[in-house]
Amino acid sequence: MILYPAIDLKDGNCVRLYKGEMEQATVFSDNPAAQARAFADQGAEWLHLVDLNGAFAGAPVNAAAVEAILSAVSIPCQLGGGIRDMATIEAWLSKGLRRVILGTVAVENPQLVKDAARAFPGQVAVGIDARNGRVATKGWAEDTEVGMTDLAKAFEDAGVAAIIYTDIDRDGAMQGPNVETTAALARATSIPVIASGGVSSLEDLIALRDCGAPLNGAISGRALYDGKLDLAKALKTLKA
Repeated sequence: MILYPAIDLKDGNCVRLYKGEMEQATVFSDNPAAQARAFADQGAEWLHLVDLNGAFAGAPVNAAAVEAILSAVSIPCQLGGGIRDMATIEAWLSKGLRRVILGTVAVENPQLVKDAARAFPGQVAVGIDARNGRVATKGWAEDTEVGMTDLAKAFEDAGVAAIIYTDIDRDGAMQGPNVETTAALARATSIPVIASGGVSSLEDLIALRDCGAPLNGAISGRALYDGKLDLAKALKTLKA
């Protein structure tokens, strides 16, 4: 199981939100590239990047910070937030991003996701962000009636590289991940699932690893910044 350190970008800074609320942002670093290098130096094999402003704007906003990260590290990076058309997908992949994450458009324009997954095999993931099993879009600002499992199954044969499932009510709250729901989603689809939201300790990672479902990985942010989760130790434990 891969551990993806998260770098959430707001106004050019590394931040963490509390349950997705933009006004409840804690700034952890004003140098995203340096933070990315620190994670890579500790042994991270992937980075998970989010353009928070972009998620609300519907277009890239923190592009300069993302490009600085891509220049600073050689490990693969995945990015979500504001990627809603083929031109933006192509542009990011051409700049060295390994994988784009499509969230809002997965609900509003699922055909784009399927077309992109065909055009860029292994480089398109679907972000499913949910409250109480229902998908939220546009930076989690808009709730829908779309069920998270239904959305995952809609891309079953599309060639999507991964599903990144975030339990919004757990995100940034340091309350542990929703292991049961994450495992159920992983069992319901053949697409690899990455857990996000609430991963705040080594015990949380072990619980996800041992949940009985084939999870591809887990994303953690605040716990790494707060020092509640030691990245090097966590990586060693997951490899054991």
